[in-house]
Amino acid sequence: MADATESLRRRNAAAVLRTLRYDGPASRAELALRTGLAKATVGTIAGGLEEAGVLRELEQVRSGERGRPGQRLTLADGRPVGVGFEVNVEYVSAVVLDLAGTPRWQVTRPVARVAAVAASLGALVDEVAARLAAEQLHPVGAAVALPGLVDGDDRTAVWTPNLDLTGTGVADAVDRAFGWDTRTRVVNDADCAALAELRLGAGRGAGDLLYLTGTVGIGAGIVSDGRLLRGARGFAGEVGHLPIGEAGAPCGCGRTGCWEASVGLHALLAAVGMDESGTPRETAAEVARRAADSEQVRAGVVRIGELLGRGLGIVSGVLDPERIVLGGYFVPLGDLVLAPAAAELDAAVALGGRGRPDLRLGELGTEAAATGAAERALDDVFTGTLDLLS
Repeated sequence: MADATESLRRRNAAAVLRTLRYDGPASRAELALRTGLAKATVGTIAGGLEEAGVLRELEQVRSGERGRPGQRLTLADGRPVGVGFEVNVEYVSAVVLDLAGTPRWQVTRPVARVAAVAASLGALVDEVAARLAAEQLHPVGAAVALPGLVDGDDRTAVWTPNLDLTGTGVADAVDRAFGWDTRTRVVNDADCAALAELRLGAGRGAGDLLYLTGTVGIGAGIVSDGRLLRGARGFAGEVGHLPIGEAGAPCGCGRTGCWEASVGLHALLAAVGMDESGTPRETAAEVARRAADSEQVRAGVVRIGELLGRGLGIVSGVLDPERIVLGGYFVPLGDLVLAPAAAELDAAVALGGRGRPDLRLGELGTEAAATGAAERALDDVFTGTLDLLS
């Protein structure tokens, strides 16, 4: 009986936290209306969350001509935070989000060699753990986004074609740094970025969303009816290795003709005759600058955009997304890549331009996947799995 009561209390607290996160500040009376909970229940929950430093009061509001004005509550800019990391071929990132979804801080570090990725992530994790302790921020969980397939346990990397990071080593390393036992999750990077753009970026308001990463690899995060679509084994979205690229193009996975071999970062650099210069976004920004003066560079980017749009047409024919968000290196290229991609997409979908999904550039930058990982780390709070009242 005690367990059932405790579970109900956590669920009720989570309902209050969710509506404050997604619907904004409210008085206790308004929270009762939003959640369907009794006013007394809301009052008890709110009092406990205020005492825990999770909620704070705003200015008073009067709901009518009579009676005392109600005190509006909002999520505190405070101690409970979610920590997200991304590990990729070219860089590692970290983002710390508070319960309101506000970044407390974020950082991206380039990685010079693929062999150094694991060590670079380890150093960043240690730095984040030390900084959180120094600033007295309380991490409720952490998640790591990586480019590959992750098992249903949300800890085991099954296949990382561009990195040697299979197994539970990444999750175990983060757990050790924070003094946890099997709390850290590992999540596909495109899924994380899709979640971040859906809640905080270019995907807001879209129920059915396709997010496409743009780094050395190409992956997709799929949102259906507002929820991430992971598939039977959590492997949905591995579009980069669909055989829809140029025939014969060699891929890092050992095969040829994969889509990412034609539209990934290395394909872009080959098309424009340039070398990498920093992170994928920094490299793409340099490509965009040179394209302003070079017809050859512009033509190379247009070719990538055409191959991108052609593949999006195939994927859209299966998923029928309301909106497509392009992330990663595609963002600094802007209309250079967006316009040819949209034209090819128009030609590919069954109804032409009338049936084309809304095609947009991502808003969250290089840290999109790490931001989504931090969001994922906070999910246990908003579902009532984790108790902030204890």
